[in-house]
Amino acid sequence: MDLIEITVGAIGRAHGVRGEVAVILRTDEPERRLAPGQVLRGDNGGTFTVVRTREHQGRWLVTFTELGDRTAAEAARGVQLVADVPPDERPGDDEEYYDRQLVGLTAIVDGESYGSVRAVLHLPAQDLLEIATADGVRLVPFVSELVPEVDLENSRLVINPVAGLLDDEAELATDRSEQQR
Repeated sequence: MDLIEITVGAIGRAHGVRGEVAVILRTDEPERRLAPGQVLRGDNGGTFTVVRTREHQGRWLVTFTELGDRTAAEAARGVQLVADVPPDERPGDDEEYYDRQLVGLTAIVDGESYGSVRAVLHLPAQDLLEIATADGVRLVPFVSELVPEVDLENSRLVINPVAGLLDDEAELATDRSEQQR
């Protein structure tokens, strides 16, 4: 089985004299990716085996087998950490998906192909799916009321057709009728 690589984070500043480092996270699952025993690849060609982790003042501090002292920790600063994972790996919650699983899915509206997911945008209020359509790009909030079904096996997701969400004409008609009141 081919594995895909995901960026877990980057090694930051050394913390103390025994090789512990801060890791600048690039993952939503640090508990999973930085669990003791995990082996990560560095973009410097090395490997990094997690011994232990802890949170300290809002940062993740990690001890790696390969970084035995402060000098080694300082030398590794800036190294990007990568994990190799199976492409079908899923998050722990059945209602969650990795961006890589959603990008490329066909968006289905009223039983017809509407476009494809081009990106997932993570905004403070909610995540948005960026859908590439024949009429341009549409942004759809990734909530169960609007996207009731995600079918990874068939590479598709279903979008509920809500007036104004997917078509400019419906939005303009709604605006006009409200202005006429």
